[in-house]
Amino acid sequence: MTFDAVWKKFRRGERHDSLRDLLPALIKRGLRPNAAALGAEEFWAVEDVSFEARAGEALAIIGPNGAGKSTILKLLTKILRPTKGQAAVRGRVGALIEVAAGFHPDLTGRENVYLQGAIMHMKRAEIAAKFDDIVEFAGLAPFIDTPVKRYSSGMNARLGFSIAAHLDPDVLLIDEVLAVGDMAFQQRCIERMHAFKRQGVSIVFVSHNLQAVANLCERAIYLQRGVRAQGPSLEVIEQYVRASDRQQAATGSGTVEIVGGELFDHRGEPAPVVEPGQVMTLRVSYRAHAPVSDLLFGFLAHRSTDSLLVYDANFSSGELALRPVRPGDQFSVDFRFRAHLTRGQYHLACHVFDTATQEYTSRMSPVGIFTVREDRTFAGIADLQVTSTLAGSRSREAAPGIAGQL
Repeated sequence: MTFDAVWKKFRRGERHDSLRDLLPALIKRGLRPNAAALGAEEFWAVEDVSFEARAGEALAIIGPNGAGKSTILKLLTKILRPTKGQAAVRGRVGALIEVAAGFHPDLTGRENVYLQGAIMHMKRAEIAAKFDDIVEFAGLAPFIDTPVKRYSSGMNARLGFSIAAHLDPDVLLIDEVLAVGDMAFQQRCIERMHAFKRQGVSIVFVSHNLQAVANLCERAIYLQRGVRAQGPSLEVIEQYVRASDRQQAATGSGTVEIVGGELFDHRGEPAPVVEPGQVMTLRVSYRAHAPVSDLLFGFLAHRSTDSLLVYDANFSSGELALRPVRPGDQFSVDFRFRAHLTRGQYHLACHVFDTATQEYTSRMSPVGIFTVREDRTFAGIADLQVTSTLAGSRSREAAPGIAGQL
């Protein structure tokens, strides 16, 4: 699968409800000397994007809403044509890019399974051989003969993914629509995509679920019409988090401002990657712009891949032995902690709260980002340092992976 220097433009408000509207628009396009130039009300939805996904590789595309992620999937499936550049996919494509995309609303689930198989150039006997597995995976046996227009969005997504996953694709294109499924179905989908990778299927995965991206995909692209970053998933996620969760301006007195922060390990060295339980220090610098005496200094830790809050603490001026500050004063606070966390990427945030005015004076996120590297658990948040004991023998630590399966 290759995407080579692709550009795609759209026109704002373009709509042709009649032949009278359509013909002048087509003539105008034909007379335009340079089709690649932007005309009135046109804009670039995708700008000079290139990537390649090899067999057995999962590539994630992340970015904010409107970044062009779904447009790229539609270009790969030939629903849209590039304005410039080349998009090529070799082999059978299984795609789930919109809830109920390709389904005929008046046909039943059963009829739509056969319709989708025919679209993918499969013989009826081949579809019939896989039909029971498709229905079982989707969990829709009681409703398979119901018109899909009566399905919920979650039911549509389950049937759509099940069809795409059981028709032996060489390339699998998955959009954020998996988010409408329940947790158990999402887990089955992730497990099926891992199985596809082992079978040599290329996967392009568009999602706002950065935890799923980190677990499934080796490489990622941070997209905002053009490519902002491309490389190993954790590195790209870090850049996306920094861009998306950058310093926020507080709507308060602004008496004390957070200037910046540095993250160190127990040796006083920068700490981008640490082991579980390692001692770390976040040094945050502040500047005062007005006199104030009673402040709270907040320290928060989030798992970057899904923004889950894993820790939240506040420390008063009294606890820090901080005297009342005056305009121009600068000082730093060291937040020391142990990274009793399981594998993954985390980011730290800080705020200052004026207890007299009951306002936040400053917030910053992320102040620091770090990755926990370990091989003793597969999932979770906290490193519980689990041990196991066989009756009559001494305690021993959990073997790799066991703690994550408890």
